[in-house]
Amino acid sequence: MFDTETTGLNPKVDRILSIGTVAIEHKVIKISDSFECYISQDIFNHESVKIHGLLKTGPHKKMEEKDAIVLFLNHIQNAVLIAHHAAFDIAMIQAALKRMGLGKLKNKVLDLGHVYKKAEINRSLKAHVSLDELAEQFNIPQHDRHTASGDAYITSLLFLKIIAKYQQKKEIHLHDLQSPVSNIGFM
Repeated sequence: MFDTETTGLNPKVDRILSIGTVAIEHKVIKISDSFECYISQDIFNHESVKIHGLLKTGPHKKMEEKDAIVLFLNHIQNAVLIAHHAAFDIAMIQAALKRMGLGKLKNKVLDLGHVYKKAEINRSLKAHVSLDELAEQFNIPQHDRHTASGDAYITSLLFLKIIAKYQQKKEIHLHDLQSPVSNIGFM
């Protein structure tokens, strides 16, 4: 699972503030296999602070964008990446990779919203369900909400709960969960 916190919603001009991951292996969350980094900001949007609370300066040790992205890539290696509204997070990573001339992210990507829709758990919810709505539906506390690592952890809990519901209906395979567009969010 992974998440980014950003200065805004436009991958062409906004920047990543932090990246967080939490690993799942054999249906077990592996906190020991997590990743979190904060990135120094050349571009800063004070309006986004209301959402994630990340200031240009503050208590978090920050690193340069390229260092953070390289560490992230080394951490995830060839793992399947799962995020809520994955296209946005992938677009932000792809934009950073493009700025640095590092090629494109080649990992398989799953979107939690798509996985939720495939599981057909609650057809009364609208097409785009927020992380907050899913957390509420599955009784998951929203501790550390709007931090990259906190949202990655919430996503991992939701993923396991959704997969458990899905498996009650039929056997599950990775290809069953992929979005119709396999290159989700790629630029």
